[in-house]
Amino acid sequence: MSDLQAMLADSAYQAYTYAYPHKTAYRPLENAIALKDLWSIERRDALFLYVHIPFCEMRCGFCNLFTQTNPQDNFVELYLAALQRQATRVKASLGKVQFVRLAIGGGTPTFLNETELNALFDTIDQTIGAAPHQIPVSVEVSPQTATAAKLNLLRSRGTDRISIGVQSFVEAESSAAGRPQKVTDVEQALERIRQAGFPTLNVDLIYGLPGQTLSSWLRSLEAALRYTPEELYLYPLYVRPLTGLGRTQRQWNDDRSIFYREACDLLFAHGYSQISMRMFRASHVEAETGPIYCCQEDGMVGLGCGARSYTQAWHYASEYAVGAKGIQDILADYVSRSTGTFDFADYGFNLNTSEQRRRYVLQSLLQQPGLSLQNYARRFGSDVFADFPELSELEILALAERDRTVLQLTATGMEHSDTIGPWLYSDEVKHLMQSYSWH
Repeated sequence: MSDLQAMLADSAYQAYTYAYPHKTAYRPLENAIALKDLWSIERRDALFLYVHIPFCEMRCGFCNLFTQTNPQDNFVELYLAALQRQATRVKASLGKVQFVRLAIGGGTPTFLNETELNALFDTIDQTIGAAPHQIPVSVEVSPQTATAAKLNLLRSRGTDRISIGVQSFVEAESSAAGRPQKVTDVEQALERIRQAGFPTLNVDLIYGLPGQTLSSWLRSLEAALRYTPEELYLYPLYVRPLTGLGRTQRQWNDDRSIFYREACDLLFAHGYSQISMRMFRASHVEAETGPIYCCQEDGMVGLGCGARSYTQAWHYASEYAVGAKGIQDILADYVSRSTGTFDFADYGFNLNTSEQRRRYVLQSLLQQPGLSLQNYARRFGSDVFADFPELSELEILALAERDRTVLQLTATGMEHSDTIGPWLYSDEVKHLMQSYSWH
């Protein structure tokens, strides 16, 4: 039995595969690197700007994001001041630059009040130099923080995509996942988003929650479809170290595959197309021409504590933590940093040519329309099957199909994306991830 067959026999759910390498493969750099040197050899005419707001009104039981609940006193003000200092130095390091896409995430960006949100957009527009009214802008919200005043402010500042984390329309399921919320609050928030006129609404849902049944899962999907969202992200539940659910020591069954297939059938019947294992797009939405919001592309600049940045050869960020104490310490260091310290990257991962090729394969193969053999050869000057002969096993196991132009996952392959992804990780990245000390 091959490694892939063994992984498939274990579970379809190994780990989310988004950015490669995973953030737990990052380490302190032996020598800090000046940002101006990192970016001097990169294209800077079509960058993705990501801004991280690490605050929430509650921490969900499944969440391992870099976020703090209900910061005290004037800490948000101190954070935004540090972000302003960082933006000033990053802009100076980048030089002449053009941003073509902006995403503000967290955490929950709408945890900020209206004055703070305006200040944030001022920093984005006037300091870093992104123009929200001229590029696609996505902002994450929660039902409790998606007030009419904040939504109208976001729309007036150029936001055209709202992503709301609902997770479940069943109150008992939400509560069991450490996210107590009233269905009426969720419904009212969705109605306010629609009334504010955002062109794109994305709804996040989770399957495999404690107490969830196939019937209740499909009810949540049907409830979301009543608002005709342009996008839906469907996440299988993963229970990670130091999260609320992770501390329960409870075992979850693996009905997630059944939930996934039934969800696909339902969404296909409603005219949605599948972009990845998690992302579904409505038929009335034009295909994206820029980087997909969840897809971490080369040429991404991250602002804020917890944000990651990506050049071809270097991925860098602030340090990562999940536990409250670890996050608190990292944030305290961030808000106390002087202006000049933002000129350097000191924590991250260096991608050699082999890792760059591997990342390209992962980022392409796990999305539709698949891995272009010609684009790979054009970028790297080699044949992808010569570089990664193991890819042939995907065809043998009917997880992918190849013609002369593309290697594309089958429906079964797409379902097993979270197995195929970790299977393709390099030995070095696997070692770093396994030896990471969670805190």
